[in-house]
Amino acid sequence: MEGLFKISWLLFLFVPVAGFAQTTYLPQGAKENVLLERMEIKAQTDSVLNFSKTKPYSRQEFIPALQRVASSMPLSKVDAFNLYTAQASNIEYADNRDSLKSKRLFWKSFYKTPANFFEVNQKDFHLIVNPVFQYYLGKESASSEKIFLNTRGVTLRGTIANKIGFAAYITDNQERDPTYVQNWVTERHAVPGEGFYKDFKGTGYDYFDARGYISFKAAKYIDIVFGYDKNFIGNGYRSLFLSDFSNSALFLKLNTRIWKFNYQNIFMELVNANRKRADIYLDKKYAAVHHLDMAVAKWLNVGLFEAIVFGRPNHFEFGYLNPVIFYRSIEQQSGSLDNSLAGLDAKANLAKHVQLYGQLLLDELRVHELKNNWWGNKFGYQLGGKYIDAFGVSNLDLQGEWNRVRPFTYSHTDSIANWTHNNQPLAHPYGASFNEFIGLARYQPIPRLMLEAKAIYYKQGKDTSAANYGSNIFQPATLRPVSEYGYSIGSPVSTNVKYASLLVSYELKPNFFVELNAVRRTQDAYYTTPAQSTTVFYFGVRWNMHRRNFEF
Repeated sequence: MEGLFKISWLLFLFVPVAGFAQTTYLPQGAKENVLLERMEIKAQTDSVLNFSKTKPYSRQEFIPALQRVASSMPLSKVDAFNLYTAQASNIEYADNRDSLKSKRLFWKSFYKTPANFFEVNQKDFHLIVNPVFQYYLGKESASSEKIFLNTRGVTLRGTIANKIGFAAYITDNQERDPTYVQNWVTERHAVPGEGFYKDFKGTGYDYFDARGYISFKAAKYIDIVFGYDKNFIGNGYRSLFLSDFSNSALFLKLNTRIWKFNYQNIFMELVNANRKRADIYLDKKYAAVHHLDMAVAKWLNVGLFEAIVFGRPNHFEFGYLNPVIFYRSIEQQSGSLDNSLAGLDAKANLAKHVQLYGQLLLDELRVHELKNNWWGNKFGYQLGGKYIDAFGVSNLDLQGEWNRVRPFTYSHTDSIANWTHNNQPLAHPYGASFNEFIGLARYQPIPRLMLEAKAIYYKQGKDTSAANYGSNIFQPATLRPVSEYGYSIGSPVSTNVKYASLLVSYELKPNFFVELNAVRRTQDAYYTTPAQSTTVFYFGVRWNMHRRNFEF
């Protein structure tokens, strides 16, 4: 932390920021993301919305672009409603603020606009504060215990003197998850998406989720963010590069957007191992990420990705701070054996109704060894497509996605420099050695009602207790059997998992949802683990926060 902290404050002290407006970012699971995705595909050639691979999105850039695109085309009643709530939720960047003001105030000071509990709008200070709440109860067929989530907290954001942006999200949480999630926690010693936790009422979990960042512009086209939060790279439901599945991490991010390029650098401090005691210092490791997104055509974007993760005795390798040089050359010059990843992604918006996307991740590759299933051929790929207003039905959106990752991908020769954080994968939640298919249908028949159905099937190889066959990316690759060859997805033993869910969500007021969710999950037996089958029903409310899903 010390290295990233010093670098960040040096940037704040010595980089001029006068004259450049500041931004905050849409939170994880923001409702606006769906409308942004639809407007991007419909516009097809928008110079801002087409750079949608790196999340979270900047409010300052994407909200005005959303309004501009929406004003240039006819909108369905549902899209018009979603545009209204997007503007109301991001009032500081709306171009029609006066029309969004509430007709009645609450205690004369609250809900000046329908989506925000408390606002301050002064010349040099802007602040928005909102409560955070989520509560649901559920019943699982495979257990007599009740499933529940109880979240309370606050989120805030603002700017100071139009030079510094800031945001924070703080919640206290207690939850009891379905049996398959409890098994995952027992195996990983981590609650999905979270960090330190305590046991709660036997089989539940109690944890504190605190995130925040500060941001400023180093130049007209360069944004700098320093904080503790999550990042995501890709257009898919999953990401093979960097996802928001794991716990938040300390990061320093530089984003440069100019002409036909969007270039992002992320430097992260990660936790190598998560132990439940709060009074033990956790060993750190570090990662550096580059992603260059290029508008090859107005409808086609191609991106280059590289990342390196390394373990030092709580020390950052400062050579990796170079924002333009390839990490492999730095790794060789420093004489290290750090874990490097590279990738290629692409996205095409077609016919104003379709988006095709994909990712290719390379951890290690020898083309002449492909037919032999050499253990060191570590790579994965993703292919997907989105179809909005499918078959002429307004606001019916479909998505299909295929993810395939070979054994040992993301792992390393030691147990430190793997692509993980806090005992959770930094990319795909399954780790490696899997083949996955995802189908999603989202339908909004009327403005406040949303229906969402998902189906997921995946096959994954499983390791034995004595040897590593490449599924568990936390294990050193050196623990594999003696043989160099014969490692394919599903070897030596595989399990098949089927997951399906149906969500009914009704928005009573901006960002306040009443929801009913049903989940069905089955898993085949493998080794001594018996077959598992469960059905879970949830009912609850959600206010100003993302939905907790366990889709693995």
